[in-house]
Amino acid sequence: MTENPTTETPVTLPAIAILGAGSMGRAILNGLVKPGVLVEGGVRVTNRSAERAAELADLLGVDAYATENDPDANLKAVAGAAIVLVAVKPAMVPALLEEIAGALEPGAIVLSVAAGVTIATFESLLPASVSVVRSMPNTPAIVGRAVTGVSAGTRSTPEDIATVRRLFETVGEVVEVPESKLDALSTISGSGPAYVFFLIEQLTATAIDKGFTPDEARLLVNGTFVGAAELLVVSGEAPGELRRKVTSPKGTTERAIGVLEAADLKGLFDRATDAALARARELAAG
Repeated sequence: MTENPTTETPVTLPAIAILGAGSMGRAILNGLVKPGVLVEGGVRVTNRSAERAAELADLLGVDAYATENDPDANLKAVAGAAIVLVAVKPAMVPALLEEIAGALEPGAIVLSVAAGVTIATFESLLPASVSVVRSMPNTPAIVGRAVTGVSAGTRSTPEDIATVRRLFETVGEVVEVPESKLDALSTISGSGPAYVFFLIEQLTATAIDKGFTPDEARLLVNGTFVGAAELLVVSGEAPGELRRKVTSPKGTTERAIGVLEAADLKGLFDRATDAALARARELAAG
């Protein structure tokens, strides 16, 4: 896994097209337009809405096209692009790939963030002159704290993967895994923010039941999660060790941890992530 690059370390990337400016496409775009990142040739973005495209076009170094009023928007975006990020909904991917296949530059990297769409599907619909890389970023990309899994295709070179790493490092950390592990990765880091938010939601409800106002409960719980996460990062210690430092022998925290252990929290996470993995495989099977 790689560390976030510092703002003092310049990042240079070739021309990029982002097809689909939903939450993930926009999060990655935010990383590309921040100080210290140079996209030679600029970024081209497509979006269905002309109103949204106009907003994106206000960003420095970004050209935006709307498919609702320009049927050639995607073709214009990929022309000359060295990286083509496919960020549309999974069901829209095959038609999009068929549309752009003939307009892709030889040697271009087609980078997927579409959940459940395999590298084999991409490679079957695209010319042999382009490489395919599949990825699984998560929503903290919006604040530059993503964890992104990356899997190489059969035609991808080490240089292609290095380029993709540089791109995703603009929004967080990167780990390379074989595609066989990517769906499992999605159940951990991909879905993981939802698990954290769910825990915060439930502990907040418990705080309210203990007599705190909603505002007090939010302050107590949100602040505790943020502070604990920051302590984990800054200390460099394992979470188990940090937990033990809070858990005094025969104290109140030890009693609470005992209840959680008795509930088989690990087993619960096993079953939850197994269910997510089964659904990912259903989606991949169509």
